Amino acid sequence: MKITINKSVLENMLINTLPYLEKKDLSQITSHILINAFEDTLDIKSTDFEIGIEIFSKNVKINEPGTATANGKKLFDIIKILKDSEVNLETINDYLYIKQKHSKFKLPMFNPSEFPEFPSIQNKPKFEINSSALVRSIKKIAPAIDTNNPKFELNGALIDIKEDHINIVATDTKRLALVKIENSSEKDISLIIPKKAITEIQKIFFDEIEIYYDENSFIAISANFKFFTKLINGKYPDYERIIPKEMDKRLLLNRDKFIEAIKQIWVVSQDIKVTFKPDLIVFESLNDSNIEAKTEIEFDTGLKEDIYLAINSKHVIDFLSNIEKSSFTLGYNDSTLPFTLESENFLTIIMPIMI
Repeated sequence: MKITINKSVLENMLINTLPYLEKKDLSQITSHILINAFEDTLDIKSTDFEIGIEIFSKNVKINEPGTATANGKKLFDIIKILKDSEVNLETINDYLYIKQKHSKFKLPMFNPSEFPEFPSIQNKPKFEINSSALVRSIKKIAPAIDTNNPKFELNGALIDIKEDHINIVATDTKRLALVKIENSSEKDISLIIPKKAITEIQKIFFDEIEIYYDENSFIAISANFKFFTKLINGKYPDYERIIPKEMDKRLLLNRDKFIEAIKQIWVVSQDIKVTFKPDLIVFESLNDSNIEAKTEIEFDTGLKEDIYLAINSKHVIDFLSNIEKSSFTLGYNDSTLPFTLESENFLTIIMPIMI
């Protein structure tokens, strides 16, 4: 293999491969990227077996087609320090040479034939979804995905595809976040996407994409990349059963004022008691120390009597920081029961703190 490519083009391709590399055991071929140069296209693959990406570019001059591997992190570090001009990559025996004017580097290669195969889309069903709508929705529910939960299905997000809509869901058992996207599908499908894949999807799903799937994998293809992740096999909780059917009270509240008040109390305590009075909302710290914080905002709640909630303020801020509207709706049944936060197609259900 022998190619010439602009430093910035190659650096941009490599930086997108880094999250997919094996980082602990450098003897594994998955610590390497796979470089394929064929005809007029360069593609670079990276995977840790669980998740992978293949990035394409035609902004390359291929002098000799071929295949190579190289430690992805080391190659990126080398390219990063070079000047912004053309770089030559060439394989000689079992080494990849990187050259630019007076600079020259040599990296050992593994056997390219041992690089893991990516799943094929052949004979796999697919579903259609607007990529930007998917990314916006995933960003909203991502904070509610659990980490290291023994119920491994909670360590991912559910994409629940119905006949006329898609529900994207996450829960850490203390809260449940759900975004509903209007969409048509020929059949119902449920896919549990791991948290790491959810993080990477937010970085790359900006082009028009085609999504394929089976019981083990989720594959997305655009003009610039191919992405895959293994799915979490398991039964996701019956989230629809958790959604309250009726709310005793529904308050339309101001987003910015609510955030400002919560952040003032958060300096002292993440746990906050919020009391809703007829013409006032009072925010007070909840902690075991002698430190106290209190603030209030004048607001016509429309209530005839006081009600209160003890909340984990992070859960509320995660919701409020991911809505576009200046107002949101809080649904309330009792201080001991889950309450809801709603804005357009985004719903979060939160368990209150018992005091």
